[in-house]
Amino acid sequence: MEILNKETFKEKIFNFEQHKEWTFKGGRPAIVDFYADWCGPCRALSPILEELSKEYAGAVDIYKVNTELTPELASMFGIRGIPSLLFIPMNGDPAMASGFAPKESLQKAIHEIFDIAPIQQKGT
Repeated sequence: MEILNKETFKEKIFNFEQHKEWTFKGGRPAIVDFYADWCGPCRALSPILEELSKEYAGAVDIYKVNTELTPELASMFGIRGIPSLLFIPMNGDPAMASGFAPKESLQKAIHEIFDIAPIQQKGT
């Protein structure tokens, strides 16, 4: 997982200074986790996102944005509570989810929003 600042967000996700309409710059679907270091639910979500980034490597990119260091990005997406996850499909508008979610819920969201088949668990 890569932590994005304002400049890397503009390079990899959306250059909001050049475009007013949503224009995703990525090469595959992405999830952006808006978090803060002091946030307990954010800390609980982080290892789950780390697991998902490995399970969906090459299919989904997962990024993090520290809302304390990049308040402009949080404001742009109307982040009022953290963690907040921005699900970005290749086509269409992104979808926002707020609060902690268990791994199974995130896998279901990846399947439904990105139309990517769930990863088979070992031993199943």
